[in-house]
Amino acid sequence: MQQLMTKQFAKWVRKQKIPNGALDTTLNELALGNYDANLGGSLYKKRIRFPRQGKSSSGRTIIVYKKGDRAIFIHGFAKNEKANLSRKELLLFKEFAKILLRFSGKSLQVAIENGDLLEVKS
Repeated sequence: MQQLMTKQFAKWVRKQKIPNGALDTTLNELALGNYDANLGGSLYKKRIRFPRQGKSSSGRTIIVYKKGDRAIFIHGFAKNEKANLSRKELLLFKEFAKILLRFSGKSLQVAIENGDLLEVKS
C-alpha cells in the first residue's frame, strides 16, 4: 500500500515536529479500523500525537484511505486551532479525495516526482 502526503501536509508535519514514525503508526491504526470518524467518500479523521502531548490534546489528520491501495494525508490541524472541519472544508476534501483516488499508479508517480505528493517515511 502506498503511503503518501501532500506537500501542504508535510509542511504542517514539520511545523508540529511530528516524527515520521507517528505517521506510520497512525496509518497502521487506521488500517486496523481505529479512527475517529469516517467522513464518507474514503475520507477519515484520525488523531495524531504531538511530541510530549497526549493524543486527545494534539492534532487531527484528514486521510484519503482505500484499503490495500493507498493512504494519503491531505490535511492536519491542532485541536486548539479549531474543533472540527467546516462544512465547506469537508465538501472540498471529499472532492479532492475523489480526484486522488482516480489517479493511476503512473499519475501518482508523476505527482511524487513533481513534489506534489511525498512518500511517508517509516
